Order: sequence, then C-alpha cells, then structure tokens
Amino acid sequence: MKTKFGFTSFTVSEFERWIQQQNIARTVLFVQQHHTFSPSYIHFKGDNHFDMQKSMKNHHVNNNGWSDIGQHLSIFPDGRILTGRDFERSPACIYGNNKHAICIENIGFFDTGEDEMTDLQRQSIISVTAALCKRFNVPVSTDRIVYHHWFNLSTGARTNGGSGTKSCPGTNFFGGNKVSDCEQHFLPLVAAAIGQPITGEISSSIIGYGYVTANLLNIRKGASSSFERVGQTSLGAVVRIYEEKNNWYRISENKEEWVSGNYVKEIKRATVNAHVLNVRSGPSTKFHVVGSVVKNQEVFAYEEKNGWSQISLDEQWVSNSFLDFTS
Repeated sequence: MKTKFGFTSFTVSEFERWIQQQNIARTVLFVQQHHTFSPSYIHFKGDNHFDMQKSMKNHHVNNNGWSDIGQHLSIFPDGRILTGRDFERSPACIYGNNKHAICIENIGFFDTGEDEMTDLQRQSIISVTAALCKRFNVPVSTDRIVYHHWFNLSTGARTNGGSGTKSCPGTNFFGGNKVSDCEQHFLPLVAAAIGQPITGEISSSIIGYGYVTANLLNIRKGASSSFERVGQTSLGAVVRIYEEKNNWYRISENKEEWVSGNYVKEIKRATVNAHVLNVRSGPSTKFHVVGSVVKNQEVFAYEEKNGWSQISLDEQWVSNSFLDFTS
C-alpha cells in the first residue's frame, strides 16, 4: 500500500484485506459501476495513478462544485485500486441514487470501439466488487449491483437504459451495459469470486435502524462520551442498531462502536413491491412526481404521514401501499 494526496493505492489482495478491517458505520446496500470516459487509457502512463486521481478530484471540486471526489474507489488499467471519497459519505455518481451506495469508477472508455479492457483491470473489477459484496452483505443481483446507464440523468428514475441516460459503464463493459448483459456476463463472475451465496438477509442481531442528525457524530469505544473516539459518521447516514444502553446505540455487530442516541433518530427499512413506484414531492398523489424506485429496491422511511413514507431527508415520498416493511 502507498498513500499520496490523501489517497491510498492497493493491489487486489491488499484491498481485500483492508476493506474487511474498516469500521464503516453507514449502511451500504448498493454497489455502482461506472467508467470514467475521460480520463481514459490514453491518459494512463503506468505510474501516474495518484496524479490522475488528484486531477479527477480537482475537476469534481472546482468544475462540478462538489465537496470532494465523487467516487469511493478508482480501478486502473493495471489493476491497482485507489481510494477516493470517504466511505462514510454517500458518493456523487448517480443522481438521486447515491444514498447507501459505494461508487466504483473504472478508468477507461468502455464503449464499443474504444478502450479494450486489460485482463488485470477486468480481474480487479470482479474481485473488488466481490470484496464489497462480502463486506457489506450485498446480494449479487441487478437490484443491488447497478450500472449508471440504468438511470435517467435528469430525474434519477430507474429506466434500465431508457431515454435520457448515458452509456456508462460502457456499451462493451463486460459484454454490454444492459441489465441482461450484467446478468449474463458480469454477475456470474462476481458470484464465482465470492464462492458462496450472499442472501442480503438482515442480521437477527439488528434491533433497528437510525439516521444521524448531527453534522458529524463521534463513534466511541463504549456507551458514554468518556470512551475513546474510534471514528465519526455524518449527517443523514443510516446506521444499524444492535444494542441500546443509557441512550447510546451500539452500531457494530462485533465491535464496541457506540454513538449517542441524542443524535440518532430511528427509522424503518422497507422493500418496494411495485414494478415501478413513483416518488413524489409530498405525501399524496397531488404532489409532483420527482423520480421513481423499482421492485425489490431497499428504502428507508425517515417519516410517515397519511399512509406515505419520506424516503430521503429532502422531499421524496412514496405510498406505503407499495412497501413491505422489514423493520
């Protein structure tokens, strides 16, 4: 491993060990796949990983006005992996669909006739995706491993490649960018790399979920502010609750990681049971449609009102009639 400009570079085996050791409070449900388009292979010189990552961060911050680089991970043509945005923060990668996601940017332009993916990068993408699925209990399905091409750029609605989308991660990414291409050519490779089924079932140890109401919330080694701080999580992050003690919540199944209940508001987890469910700007059909979610998509209800649930900190509401609550 090597660190420069605030980024860390890994081989595949180093990343697989590293990700299992990370304390990440945020609940992760999705893994996003992207290609960078630019920079592409022509910009990679074999040893300029950090310079390229820094350049992408500068573009995202100075041109796009984002607070940081958009992606959590970048995978380069030689198979090396670089960290980007803090894992505790949602990415800036798929409009309207960044909550609870990890974003992978694969360096290259993978439309047909453009960059031909190297074997090293190909294997790294498979292995990193498998490692993330294992770490965050993400099932190997097109409900949870998603391509940017499947979402409308203006509304964030999932259209599975309909109008208003971009080709990302490329029309030749593991045989294509359509849902059927992913199911046929990419997911079987990820499943084989994992070696055992991942059901995504909720651990019986979880007693609930909550979202963080403070801009930054300290994670401590015990159930009071007198314990050592071992990390932080940020506003809006959804955390899993395994134990409550003196208005403190343990948010790790196997470690002593606690946050103050004064800054966590309990919420409910649900699964969409409609084929396509409209997301509206308020809790009734009188409000405008601002997006959509699809069957089997996991959402969290931050507030309930008149048989509707708010599924984001901003005004995004769906009818409870089309949700199956799991907690």
